[in-house]
Amino acid sequence: MKPADSSVPLHPLLAERWSPRALDPHAELTDKQFTALFEAARWAPSWGNTQPARYIAGRRGDETFEKLHGTLSRGNRGWAGDASALVLGVARLTNEDGEALPYGEYGLGLATENLVLQAVGEGLVAHQMAGFDRQAARDAFGVPADHEPMVVIAVGAPGDAEQLPDRLREKEAAPRSRVPLAEFVFSGSWQEPTF
Repeated sequence: MKPADSSVPLHPLLAERWSPRALDPHAELTDKQFTALFEAARWAPSWGNTQPARYIAGRRGDETFEKLHGTLSRGNRGWAGDASALVLGVARLTNEDGEALPYGEYGLGLATENLVLQAVGEGLVAHQMAGFDRQAARDAFGVPADHEPMVVIAVGAPGDAEQLPDRLREKEAAPRSRVPLAEFVFSGSWQEPTF
């Protein structure tokens, strides 16, 4: 594991969250773990309680997993097949009256972070991917036009980085980094650092 190098202590769920590609190809999620991912997502905050997040989820070996795996970019397809589950995150874009639903993508992001943190709490890891074919996902699952496929999440148990190709193994071993707080939080005016 690679805990965050933070300026103050963080809750372990946050400090331990990262996105490895090395996953245990034999690990399976229990029914309780699988369900808990989506309960966590379901209870995320959303604008006006509109709850715009939708998910399509499959476990390794089932048809949904295979269809999701087939939508991934070549680089992601190489390692994500070892995940215990693949999940497509979809944002609802309109309400029941066909009007634009504000903050749908933001709501999906909040729900997905809840899902990811629940995975960490279960001793699992999750890797979110933009590298997939949205249209292929839409076609494979009949996603309606007023919903947008946004992300695929690989969930599983940590694996052995030695199983990865050299380029990915180097990424796996690299230290985690973020911009410093001085470039991230401002007070008074834009780019006047708070910390």
